Amino acid sequence: MDVHLLEATDAPERVICTAARNDYSSSFVGEQSFESTMESVEGKTIEEKKRTLIGHLLRHGHFGPFEHVHATFAVKGISRSCMAQITRHRHVSFDIQSQRYVSFDDIDPEDVRAGELIVAPPSVSDADWIGRNQQGGSVSEETLEERERVFKESVVRSVESYQQLLDLGLPPEDARFVLPIGSKVNMVMTLNARMLMHVADMRSAADSQWEVRRMTEQVLDLASEWCPITFDHYEKHMKGRKNRLAP
Repeated sequence: MDVHLLEATDAPERVICTAARNDYSSSFVGEQSFESTMESVEGKTIEEKKRTLIGHLLRHGHFGPFEHVHATFAVKGISRSCMAQITRHRHVSFDIQSQRYVSFDDIDPEDVRAGELIVAPPSVSDADWIGRNQQGGSVSEETLEERERVFKESVVRSVESYQQLLDLGLPPEDARFVLPIGSKVNMVMTLNARMLMHVADMRSAADSQWEVRRMTEQVLDLASEWCPITFDHYEKHMKGRKNRLAP
């Protein structure tokens, strides 16, 4: 898995603060400097004033201003299982690599055995992995070897069957029905800062599945560089709670 920030609102926290101050300003924020807009906010510097205001907004649940800034992320190599989880969220725009128009007829099934095309859950190769709703705990080395064998043979057979169906003239949009839900897919998603924090509430939580949690953590790392005051506050004071952020 790999996550890249493709594009994002410039000076996002300037936009957030301007939008928030507009609500209480008798003058028009579009015709004055940012310094004038922030004049009554506590702090000696503009950075201090932004930190004061953004912290106040997040502490008091005034989340609307965070909807004005957007970021677009490209995500490489998540499973279709992970994709199904993240695309449940409203107010996020997605483009998903198509299995109707992108076929995998040139993938060597033996490469699939080695990790190509299919995401393998950690539990396949970790004898001590404990997942949600799992019966029992650690398994023996013999059981782990059998678990790996069954998983790899299953996904290899699926890819072989898929390619055979393509050779038999089945269109890719129908042949894909035999591919596993662990098939890798690339995705582009756009969301505003408020929705990003809500997604993090839901998908970086301890009870989220490992893959969507890992993806969300990578998105948060990039968001902390793009919108640092906001996501520093989120990390320190809000993360791990249900914050009623959803629009």
